[in-house]
Order: sequence, then structure tokens, then C-alpha cells
Amino acid sequence: MSIKVLIPTPLQKFVGDKSALECDATTISNLVEVLEVQHPGIKARLCDDSGKLRRFVNFYLNSEDIRFMENEATELSDGDEVSIVPAIAGG
Repeated sequence: MSIKVLIPTPLQKFVGDKSALECDATTISNLVEVLEVQHPGIKARLCDDSGKLRRFVNFYLNSEDIRFMENEATELSDGDEVSIVPAIAGG
């Protein structure tokens, strides 16, 4: 199943300077693993040392925040779009 993944500018250097990728994945956690296999080093930017998604990196499935779904266990379907959005703080 093909999932479109939108990559934010700060992470594009880890994926060959691409703003979008196509991946085959069944859940958000599986997507992170697939991205790591295809682009080694990106998982460390998305997950903490225990393997959980970092709090300041938000994932959206078809514009819906996965924190209000099943978080990392959120299931993906063919044609879905996942946006990775790093939180931005300012003052």
C-alpha cells in the first residue's frame, strides 16, 4: 500500500532533499521503521531513546492529528497522506 509522506524542511537533508516520499507501511510506527530503513538516521530525529515519537514532532494522517487517533498504532490505508510537522516555539 502506498502512503505519501510530507517531509518538513529541517528533515529533508535526511531523505535526499525531498519534500515528499512514497512508502509502503501499515501503521505510523511501521512507517517510521520503513523510513529508517530507506533513510538511515531519520528515526533518531523522530523518536526518543525509548523508540517513542518525540513530543515536539507532530504526525498528521490526512490532516488529523494522530494523538487524537491511535497515536503510533494508527493504521494507514492505501492513498493516505502523512504529514510530519516539527513543533515551533518562539518568544
